Amino acid sequence: MLTPPRAVVRRDGGLYALERALQRRGFPHVAGADEAGRGACAGPLVAAAVVLPAGRRGEIDGLADSKLLTPATRDRIHDVVLERALAHAVVVIPAAEVDARGLHVCNLAAMRRALALLATRPDYVLTDGFGVDGLGVPGLAVWKGDQVAACVAAASVLAKVTRDRIMVELDGKFPGYGFADHKGYVTADHNAALERHGPCAEHRFSYVNVAAASGRAGRPPRTRRPADLGRTESMPRGAQLEGTVGVALGEQPRPPVPVGEDVAMEGGER
Repeated sequence: MLTPPRAVVRRDGGLYALERALQRRGFPHVAGADEAGRGACAGPLVAAAVVLPAGRRGEIDGLADSKLLTPATRDRIHDVVLERALAHAVVVIPAAEVDARGLHVCNLAAMRRALALLATRPDYVLTDGFGVDGLGVPGLAVWKGDQVAACVAAASVLAKVTRDRIMVELDGKFPGYGFADHKGYVTADHNAALERHGPCAEHRFSYVNVAAASGRAGRPPRTRRPADLGRTESMPRGAQLEGTVGVALGEQPRPPVPVGEDVAMEGGER
């Protein structure tokens, strides 16, 4: 049997080149998955998955990695993605579960769950940075995928906007930490607030700075959350929580596939 030629997708081909190449090779529905909040020490981890339509309707003006967009532009693109996407899903993992299960396990489980919730079953999956097993369809972990693939960028916007809105609501419930400003990430102001007030129920006690502020710095990482903070309040309205997340222990990180000037895929043409 002859091995099919490989398709080469150049980085300078634009944000839609990778998806278009996959669609030409027989994968009409390409899903992208990404997360927001991985580096935050407070608030939930949010993952999203998106399938954009092929052709011009799937092209969204201004779409890019959510971290490179202004809040106003993210909000606009968020609404356009919801309007145009063939399917989308968002999963919210509370801070207590991140502490109990571990960040990487929760990250993979959230992306897997978001992809499973898609109303349109994907034929191929692109994920940002980490490969996700157990999907039942082929996939590729793309380094800086939210800057390379449109569906991943769209997922990054949904995850980021959803999480930012949650953090703004949490700022009203837990005043004094500045959640509306830094969104739970580690900043000098956030660390100063931790020193003044100590952690709240929305902090991740498995993070070093939170554990230190709580006086539990000597505890093993996954047992630092105090018993009375083991359960958080239900997520605020607008969190777009899609079901619950079943997390399996024992996930191991897989090295991402770097995307350089050229991305090679089996089954295409050079």
